[in-house]
Amino acid sequence: MALKCGIVGLPNVGKSTLFNCLSNAKAQSANFPFCTIEPNIGVITVPDSRLNKLADLVQPQNILPTVIEIVDIAGLVKGAHKGEGLGNKFLANIRETDAIIHVLRCFDDDNIVHVDGSVDPVRDKEVIDFELQLKDLETVENKLSSLKRAAKSGDKEVVKQYAFCERLKEVLEAGKSARTVTAENDVEEQLLKVMQLLTVKPVLYLCNVDEGSVKTGNKYVDQVKEAVADENAEVLTIGTKIESDIAEFEDHEERQMFLDELGLEEPGVNRLIISAYKLLDLQTYFTAGEKEVRAWTVSVGATAPQAAGVIHTDFEKGFIRAEVMSYDDFVKLGSEQAVKEAGKMRVEGKTYIVQDGDIMHFRFNV
Repeated sequence: MALKCGIVGLPNVGKSTLFNCLSNAKAQSANFPFCTIEPNIGVITVPDSRLNKLADLVQPQNILPTVIEIVDIAGLVKGAHKGEGLGNKFLANIRETDAIIHVLRCFDDDNIVHVDGSVDPVRDKEVIDFELQLKDLETVENKLSSLKRAAKSGDKEVVKQYAFCERLKEVLEAGKSARTVTAENDVEEQLLKVMQLLTVKPVLYLCNVDEGSVKTGNKYVDQVKEAVADENAEVLTIGTKIESDIAEFEDHEERQMFLDELGLEEPGVNRLIISAYKLLDLQTYFTAGEKEVRAWTVSVGATAPQAAGVIHTDFEKGFIRAEVMSYDDFVKLGSEQAVKEAGKMRVEGKTYIVQDGDIMHFRFNV
């Protein structure tokens, strides 16, 4: 299961600089709008100290972390929903992502042009929200039009769909995003999937600040937090210029010294990656053997057969049982054999709900 996050924001807020820090793929970074015309795509690993600890104990031939796909999407401007600027391209690119990392400029710098002439992250946020909401409103109105005649026939499922679309329309017209509407049954959930609304996607707001504000934030960050207080959204503070400097250090010790000087425990992009991973209710389980120690991604609430299916569909189809160890037991006892001897190895069936950090072996028959 691959997570695909789109980095969005107005031109010149630090999207491409952030992308460069996250990925080896280098997006052009320059002081003018629309620097990123085609979406740049990078695949990055999810930091997980547990994977390294397991590898130290098992000494495998290969170590494979789980990954996230990051898409750097062209800057958006007012009128995008009508196709102005790069609007159509922007909206098409964002529709293909699973979650949104919304970068907001929260620093002053006279040398970096702002598309609207002044720094106001709340205004910037509202510009993009407004464009996405208008596009969603267009989608919902088109769906209502297509359902109207069928709804008059009295078909119960269509009537439910029509009522749900009217509810969505009311919310969007009020200037709110579709993610504030909760699907109450399978019909509504399926309709949301079919319509692929842009404002249904979970959002993480990333405040791009100057070096002096990385640890404490600033007035702009406070404004953003206040503006999104009722959205149940996470707000992270990162200085992309600092992250760019950190990324230049290839030597781990030199990088840590630089972080220590700044009073930081780890690079901000690590926190961002982990937050993005959790944004979609994802978790990690491990397989550990001599050939490889590997992290696998599953949704929170996934069953053992579903987890097996992430490795190969045949594993899910022919699932018999899962042999499960907890990460803590494995690390404490030092080996799989020791876990077995201590009676800590569990045999779980088809209804077992996978827990974050489980170490699993699957038995299957096809």
